[in-house]
Amino acid sequence: MLIDPSVGVKLIYVLGIANIIGVLLVFFSCRCLVGVRFVNKMFQHDWYKKFYDLHCYYWWFFFASVVLHTITAFLVFGILL
Repeated sequence: MLIDPSVGVKLIYVLGIANIIGVLLVFFSCRCLVGVRFVNKMFQHDWYKKFYDLHCYYWWFFFASVVLHTITAFLVFGILL
């Protein structure tokens, strides 16, 4: 084994939570939501404008967490076919 299973499972769990956080960040900063009532109200706040401007970085975070989550799962559990 390349990774101790007890550590690997915990890492997979944490990366799974990072995936959920990442997808929520991407969704709530999505350019496609412009025009939706919720987003129009949020654009009245400066903090949301800054949050919205970081959309591309949220994609990088999400992509990295998914890749690390997948690789860790394969290293711990192997490829099950």
